Amino acid sequence: MIKLKQAYKQFLKRTATINLSAISLILLVGTSCTQAKSTKSKTSTFSAMHKNVKVISTAKDTDLRLSLTGEYQFKKATQPKETEICVFVDPSKTFQTVLGIGGAITDTSAEVFSQLPKAKQDEIINAYFGHDGIAYSLIRTTIHSCDFSSESYTYIKDGDKFLKSFSIDHDKQFRIPMIKKAIAKTNGSLLTYASPWSPPAFMKSTQNMLHGGKLMPEFYQSWANYYTRFIKAYEKEGIPIWGITIQNEPMAVQTWESCIYTAEEERDFLKNYLGPTFKKTGLGDKKIVVWDHNRDLINQRANTIFNDPEAAKYAWGTGFHWYETWTGGAPKFDNLSRLKEAFPDKNLLFTEGCNESFDSTKYNYWPNAERYGNSMINDFNCGTCGWTDWNILLNQHGGPNHVGNYCFSPIHANTNTGELIFTPSYYYIGHFSKYIRPGAKRVSTATSRSNILSTSFLNPNGELITIVMNPTDQKIKYKLFVNQDAVTINLLPHSIQTLVY
Repeated sequence: MIKLKQAYKQFLKRTATINLSAISLILLVGTSCTQAKSTKSKTSTFSAMHKNVKVISTAKDTDLRLSLTGEYQFKKATQPKETEICVFVDPSKTFQTVLGIGGAITDTSAEVFSQLPKAKQDEIINAYFGHDGIAYSLIRTTIHSCDFSSESYTYIKDGDKFLKSFSIDHDKQFRIPMIKKAIAKTNGSLLTYASPWSPPAFMKSTQNMLHGGKLMPEFYQSWANYYTRFIKAYEKEGIPIWGITIQNEPMAVQTWESCIYTAEEERDFLKNYLGPTFKKTGLGDKKIVVWDHNRDLINQRANTIFNDPEAAKYAWGTGFHWYETWTGGAPKFDNLSRLKEAFPDKNLLFTEGCNESFDSTKYNYWPNAERYGNSMINDFNCGTCGWTDWNILLNQHGGPNHVGNYCFSPIHANTNTGELIFTPSYYYIGHFSKYIRPGAKRVSTATSRSNILSTSFLNPNGELITIVMNPTDQKIKYKLFVNQDAVTINLLPHSIQTLVY
């Protein structure tokens, strides 16, 4: 833990100097996704000729954590050989525009945050949202309680169908103050969206917020009104809400807050209640995201909703999680490509992912970090425009969590000692969030071998960012080709690099 904290301090020092604004499974799925269809193919003026490329690295069994490890110059390329490992980047082919990269400020994250000394709070805010941290640009929060709350609660009194008692006072104690600090650190540029885990118990068929159940039809309008009340209440507090997802994990009966919608039920709720209510109450500019569940059933949900023009007109896109691997299979990245092919005008947003089954002996467990790198590269290459981790902060027990569903987060805090533990996942996410900025365009990128993963983005300031990941036990030498120019770079075992040029 002490080494991780020292590594983080070294990272802050290095980045200030630089001033840059489970292995077989990874190999199996690393190339499973085809390039999503280009949304705008154009002639680019970008050239790598005579440019220098700065290499920032994080590697297992080293002290490298988002560290500058070299600077090289592109030279005129020669025809690559079949024996060479290559990454091919074509800046003239661009795809989706990046919305943002970040994580979730839950009740739990905010409660743990509130128990720390001010100096540690400032360190966390800077680590996530500062320019010398990993510069998150996107956050998710919850509409009343979820499993990562200390208790179940709503914003109204039981049975209040007309929402006369609606109040977000509960959130003003911990969650809203933390979100405000994050927004202030980004000078107001942080994009925020919200998700509900369950309607109030009296609106459901089971009369219980936990263990699934369904929203009863007689409360469809009340529940639609609830979203608008939440948005307006948060915005009154100075927290702009970009949009909402309709329901967190609508096909999972969980031991915590959950609610089931079939594809048809979600479609009809959106088409007949939520969409029209947003429009009628002046919230027509807010984005509505459907599904918000795993990649496995995502296509059936999208087909049902987006093939209905009256429902589709209210939907900005589809949200998804990474937990379909609970069945023992590999991540279904190819489903994202199929969805983007079928509905190119609809967006993809990764709304949640975390490493489950918390174990304090595995803070430095490298496959946890590689799961992030693998998912982020593949999700972006399949057309995803935004990527949101789950809790940004948990305590030394992986909670608190009112149903015992303890998990990992990129940073943990020991609330007894005040110690912060920066896990490798924090740095892997940072290779994306720190360097790929909102408004960036994904750029055509391909590798010549399945033992490395890569993606690229052209930032609004004209910088090109390429990320390369090595999930193997072997050191790899590769050539980065940008059209007719190339540079040779070494990639350590179990490492990730961000190339800035």
